[in-house]
Amino acid sequence: MKRILTALGPFAGLAFVCILFALLSPSAFTSFYNLKTILTQSVIIGIAALGMTFVIVSRGIDLSVGSQIALSTVVVALLVKAGGETPGAGSIGVAVGGGLLACGAVGLLNGFFITRYRIVPFIVTLGSMQIARGVAKWVAQEQTVTTPANALSGLMVIDPDPAWLVFAPGIWIGVVALIASSLVLDRTLLGRYVFAIGSNEQTARLCGIAVDRYKMAVYTLCGLFTGIAGVLQYSYLTVGDPTSAVGLELDIIAAVVIGGGSLNGGEGSAVGSVIGALIMAVLRKVCNILGVQNFVQEIIIGAIIVGAVTMDQREVKSAK
Repeated sequence: MKRILTALGPFAGLAFVCILFALLSPSAFTSFYNLKTILTQSVIIGIAALGMTFVIVSRGIDLSVGSQIALSTVVVALLVKAGGETPGAGSIGVAVGGGLLACGAVGLLNGFFITRYRIVPFIVTLGSMQIARGVAKWVAQEQTVTTPANALSGLMVIDPDPAWLVFAPGIWIGVVALIASSLVLDRTLLGRYVFAIGSNEQTARLCGIAVDRYKMAVYTLCGLFTGIAGVLQYSYLTVGDPTSAVGLELDIIAAVVIGGGSLNGGEGSAVGSVIGALIMAVLRKVCNILGVQNFVQEIIIGAIIVGAVTMDQREVKSAK
C-alpha cells in the first residue's frame, strides 16, 4: 500500500497544481498552446532528471549536470559550425554524438573518482561542475558560438514542422527517453542493482554485486542523458553558450525529489522525476501568467523542495 501511495503522490501533486491554476486562470492556462509550451519548457529538465534518477536511487548526487549541459551546447555548436554553411546529416550526427560523448565522459570521470578514491559524490561533482564549466568557456573562447541554420534548430519549436507532430520534436525525444529509462530501472539487472546499492551498499557488496562497476555505469548514464538535454538546450538557444544552465542542476535534482526520489537512496522512478519537472514548469508558467514576480516564484519552488525533502526524511525516520 505504501509503495502505491508513494507512486501516486507525484500524480496527485501535479493534478492538484493543474486544477488549482485552471481555476485561477482558466482561459490562459487551459489552452492547448499553453499545454504545448509547458511541455516544451519542461523537457530539458525532465530528460536530465531521468539520468539524475539513477544517481539518486543509488544514493549519489551529481552537481555537475548544469555545467555539462553548457559544455554540450558548446561542443554541438562547434561541430555544427565545422560542417560549413549548410551542415548535412553527417555533420549533425557528429555534433549530436560529440555533445553526448562530452557529457558521458564527465559522468564516467565522476564515477571513476567516486569509486576509485572513495571520495564523497558531493565533492567530486562539485569539482567537476567547475571543471566542465571552465572547459566550456575555454573551447568557446569565453563567448557564444553562433551556427548556421540546421536541423537541430527545430527540435524545440512549439509549433513544429511538419504539423502532424503536434508537439515539439524534443518532447517526443523525451517520451522515448522516459520509456527507455523506465524499462531499464524496472525491468533490467542494472535497475535492480541500482536500487539494491541505494538501499544498502554494504549488503549489495556481500551479495556479490560489483558495486563500483555499477556506480560508474550510473554516473556515465546520467552524463549521457544530460548530453541529450544539452542538445535540446542548444536547439532552444540556437547557439552554444558556455554560461547557460547556471544553477539548473538544482532544478534537476529538485525534479527527482519532488517526483518521489529519496536523497537517502533506494527510492525513485523515471515517471515521478518527469512529473516533478512538469510540476515546476506548471508553477513557473502560471506564475508568469498571473504576473507573480520572479523572486516569489523562487521562494515557492524552494518551499516545495524543502517540503518534499522534509517528508522524505520523516518517512525514513518512521521506518527505522
